[in-house]
Amino acid sequence: MADMLVRLYALPDPVPAHARAARAGVRIRRAEPWERDTLLAFVRATFGDGWIAECAAAFARMPVACFVAVRDAAIVGFACHDVTRRNFFGPAGVAPDARGAGAGAALTLAALAAMREAGYAYAIVGGVGPAEFYARVAGAKVIEDSTPGIYDLEVARAATRKNA
Repeated sequence: MADMLVRLYALPDPVPAHARAARAGVRIRRAEPWERDTLLAFVRATFGDGWIAECAAAFARMPVACFVAVRDAAIVGFACHDVTRRNFFGPAGVAPDARGAGAGAALTLAALAAMREAGYAYAIVGGVGPAEFYARVAGAKVIEDSTPGIYDLEVARAATRKNA
């Protein structure tokens, strides 16, 4: 899966995405430090163990480098940033029963806006699955020749040695 690049200085207005999520009863906000275990349990139950370490790393930062979507006091989605590597967006996900209501777009824009506020001009969305989503929501563009990227470290290390 390729990486994508987002121009943070050209992010779309997040208000419509947040309003759409709010109409569905979903509120987007930065995760609180005491929600770590709750978020990790949600991620494990909904997406498996693959993102646990990255999500946990978000709570080692201040402010916490993760946003949550909350409906009826329950976490239904999340979006982290600056946890895999600096300037990387993700991981992010929304529970299947909460998809289609705008939470994913609102989470994405909230995390990307936080990256912009931290001083980044661009963000990398690594190992993208839903490329069309990121292109539509944030204007992301595929980075050519970015596969395998950092997520296949052994292949990436071999390519680095070969090019050195």
